[in-house]
Amino acid sequence: MYLEAKNICFRYGKHQPWIFQNLNFCVEKGTCIGLSAPSGAGKSTLAMLLAGYQTPVAGEILLNGKPLPKKGICPVQLIYQHPEQAINPRWRLRKVLEESGQISQELLASLGIEKAWLERFPRELSGGELQRFCVARALMSGASFLICDEISTMLDVITQAQIWRVVCDEAKKHNMGIVVITHNFQLAKRLCSQIFDLQGDRGIPVMI
Repeated sequence: MYLEAKNICFRYGKHQPWIFQNLNFCVEKGTCIGLSAPSGAGKSTLAMLLAGYQTPVAGEILLNGKPLPKKGICPVQLIYQHPEQAINPRWRLRKVLEESGQISQELLASLGIEKAWLERFPRELSGGELQRFCVARALMSGASFLICDEISTMLDVITQAQIWRVVCDEAKKHNMGIVVITHNFQLAKRLCSQIFDLQGDRGIPVMI
C-alpha cells in the first residue's frame, strides 16, 4: 500500500503565489519518510493535503491509486503541532478518544495518560498532555499512514522521546507508514530511512 501526491498544484487564493507546482511524493506502508525544511516552506500545507484536509488546485492525493475515502475514519491520520487546534474544547477527553473506536488502556499507559485525565476538558490539561491524546487517537484509529507535523516541537525533551518511542513502536507493530514533518534535521535523521527537503519556490521534494 502507498500514499501518493501526484502532480500536486496548490495555492491559498487565486492571486496568491503557488506553494506547490507539479509536486510528486510517495510513501509506502511500513516506511518512515522525513520532510525537513525551514518554517514557511509549505510543510504543514503538504501535511494537510496528504491527509485530505486541503484540496489541491490540480493533481491528486491517492491511496493505493484511489482517492482518499470521504466517509468513515480516514486511513491517513494527521497529528498537528498544536493539539488545542485538533480537539473539540467542549468534549471531555474520553469522547475525543472514542472518535477512533475502542480505547486501548495499554496504549494510554505507554503514553503516560492518566485515567483521571479522561474525564477532564482540554482546557484542564497542558499542551504536552493534550498532544498525548492526539497521538493516542491517531494510533487507535487503525490508520495505515500517520502524518506527523512538528508533533514534538513544543514539548520537553522527555515527553518528545516518550511520544516518538510509542509512535515508532506502534507503527512497526501495525506496519504503518509515517511522514515525519520537521525543521529539526537531526530528529529526522534519527527516525527516518529517507529524508526529503522542500526546496525552491515550487516545493519540490529533494532527497538529502
